[in-house]
Amino acid sequence: MIGTDIIEIDRIKDALVRYGDKFKARVYTQAEIAYCDASKKPEERYAARFAAKEAVAKALQVDDGWSWQEIEILKKESGAPYVVLHGKLKEKYSDLIHISISHSQTDAIAVSVIDKK
Repeated sequence: MIGTDIIEIDRIKDALVRYGDKFKARVYTQAEIAYCDASKKPEERYAARFAAKEAVAKALQVDDGWSWQEIEILKKESGAPYVVLHGKLKEKYSDLIHISISHSQTDAIAVSVIDKK
């Protein structure tokens, strides 16, 4: 299965300004927040992770009843992103998930591919 998502960085920047920590806590894990906030342009990192979470959800074809924090986007030492599932999603999906994320000055995009075991 394949999932993709693109989002305007300004949409996430606006959410960060308008809702601040409440938005962060609803969508991102503590590790994601620490990583994004350490960046010179955190809105780009937040937008890329938002798009990645959407791409993974689309690839998994998840229904209602899941939390944004159940899909965590982390970074290897090499810089490559990877996915960690938590909660109900971890229990339900054991497939190998590949993720690629990128951003320009205006948009963030992610593609997720699920390998069935």
